[in-house]
Amino acid sequence: MRGSDERSGSLFSYVDLEARVRPDHALRKIREIVNAALDDLSKAFAGLYTDFGRPSIAPERLLRAMLLQAFYGIRSERQLMERLEFDLLFRWFVGLGVDDPVWDHSTFSKNRDRLLEGEIAAKFLSAVMAQPKVKRLLSSDHFSVDGTLIEAWASIKSFRRRDGGDNDSGGPGRNAERSFHKEKRSNKTHQSTTDPEARLYKKGDGQPAKLCYMGHALMENRHGLAVGGIVSQATGTAERETALALIDNCHPRGRRVTLGADKAYDVTQFVHDLRERSVTPHIAIDGHLSKTGVPRKTAVDARSTRHAGYEISQRCRKRIEEVFGWIKSSAGLAKVKLRGRERVDAVFTLALAAYNLIRLPKLLAVQL
Repeated sequence: MRGSDERSGSLFSYVDLEARVRPDHALRKIREIVNAALDDLSKAFAGLYTDFGRPSIAPERLLRAMLLQAFYGIRSERQLMERLEFDLLFRWFVGLGVDDPVWDHSTFSKNRDRLLEGEIAAKFLSAVMAQPKVKRLLSSDHFSVDGTLIEAWASIKSFRRRDGGDNDSGGPGRNAERSFHKEKRSNKTHQSTTDPEARLYKKGDGQPAKLCYMGHALMENRHGLAVGGIVSQATGTAERETALALIDNCHPRGRRVTLGADKAYDVTQFVHDLRERSVTPHIAIDGHLSKTGVPRKTAVDARSTRHAGYEISQRCRKRIEEVFGWIKSSAGLAKVKLRGRERVDAVFTLALAAYNLIRLPKLLAVQL
């Protein structure tokens, strides 16, 4: 007998959201890890709010919603709120009931900014990696570091002279045409009027210069999980300077560890700074030829290259590109939609935590 296509409305629903999510869904294990980390951040959340006034959105729900935005590559807060309106899986993960109202997108953005400014993202990443069952997965001796460019939310037309000498738009409308022909522009003389902290930079020859930031990640080599991250302004020395800061933050001096990196880190001063920190530099050798055909002098010597671990680190360090690939393609950070280094840093760090979370269910299942 053919079924009817008519829909009969129901006044009440007696099925709990918990029953609508299948027992083996990956988000169940992720939510368990997330909730344990959020419990550890309770005091940090309390410091961001006053004891009077109207209750705001619970920070735990805000963070879970932001993680969903990274997991599913949702482009905007408006689309995220629309998805929360009808998606029962999203409601269950965030902690909303079937009949609970969804927040307005502007209210969500305003409350989200409070978390971004409170350095919660870095604390959340640390809390996730500090969970006992997660900590057993991590290597405490072997790491890799790398940097990637994150395009800023600013047009190249906004890159104007600092002294205001080119404020004349040269055409009608706020987005008037501009000609950069024969105009020499640099970060010393020019600045973006949209995002002043963004810098004009290119990472390789033959590539266009863009207004961007530089994201840095520290990865442990056993399973390729990110254990630290930070965003800096894009400069020629930012990768090496930030790598030292990440090592200092994650591991105290005196403990012997190895650090894998690409040939951009093959600099004498950087290698010297690593050895002072008891860090063995497993850095790729930069042997490119100069214009006269002379090979560049490398700072990596046989103290590192003669060991078998050097070759292993060189293979493992390439996995950090998987981290950057995911946060750019899936989490939507190829071009960040926030302005200011601190806010971009918070979103980048939260994306690193999201990358770890999507990988943890399978890693924990193998461990068990």
